Amino acid sequence: MANRPGERVILIAGPTASGKSAAALMLAEDLGAEIVNADALQVYGDLRILSARPGPAELSRAPHRLFGHVDGAVRYSVGGWARDAEGALGDIAARGRPAIVAGGTGLYFRALTEGLSQAPDIPAEIRREAQARFLAIGPQAFHAEVVAADPLMTRLKPGDRQRHLRAWEVWRATGRPLSEMQRRPGTPIARSIAARLVIEPPRGDLYRDIETRFDAMLAAGALDEARALMARGLDPMLPVMKAVGAAELLAHLRGALSLEEAIRLAKQSSRRFAKRQMTWFRNQTPDWPRASSPVQALAVLKAQLRPARTSA
Repeated sequence: MANRPGERVILIAGPTASGKSAAALMLAEDLGAEIVNADALQVYGDLRILSARPGPAELSRAPHRLFGHVDGAVRYSVGGWARDAEGALGDIAARGRPAIVAGGTGLYFRALTEGLSQAPDIPAEIRREAQARFLAIGPQAFHAEVVAADPLMTRLKPGDRQRHLRAWEVWRATGRPLSEMQRRPGTPIARSIAARLVIEPPRGDLYRDIETRFDAMLAAGALDEARALMARGLDPMLPVMKAVGAAELLAHLRGALSLEEAIRLAKQSSRRFAKRQMTWFRNQTPDWPRASSPVQALAVLKAQLRPARTSA
């Protein structure tokens, strides 16, 4: 893929509650940029509160793309996001504006900087066949079928239904193992990266902010949002139903947990999720500059952008 004329992309990554949105918004106002979401939960329209999606005040300050544009009934994937992000970046570049991609989903950033493996689109009838097969024989037998077709899929966790389905679908559609296709190099979505950064607050501060934010979500109506999601009767294995925070409140609404226990577990899950995110970025983006707060992030990003702004 050739560079898009005028493309200028800025990447802001980090764990949940680290201040990515605040940093992106400040920089967007300074540069006249548009913000593109790279968070796998904030894509869902059903999770406005529980994903901490930007509210009306933030949306009025800068254009936002790929926030809340996916229905909860959709099993959205990194491939779907990559296609949507490529379109959004093209639109933004065509308007001559910078794009700030901000979020906490590491695979989205990998798609931006390295591209995706060239696995095929799967026909709808094969997707339905995979779902029916999984339900008919159960997860253990389905796992055995996947491993028989693609031995490298032994690495899949037993409860990872989505990746099991994907591996089975690719084998059924092409007769070739998914692992073989994953070894092929992809094409980066973003070629003109002007600046990049990971916000990595001190762990104690981050955990405190996670808990404070969840309390604020509850005050803003998170339980009602979870109740509306439950009322849809969606497949409990969909990503939206297993979202951190939503899953625990849904368990409370089903009568499995007290509200106090659901809150405690949601905060615990959020802390563990943030820890996994920090580990991913530490291992996968060791050469990206770091900042401990949104204000420091803004200064570090501006320092990276300064040569480009001076020469423009």
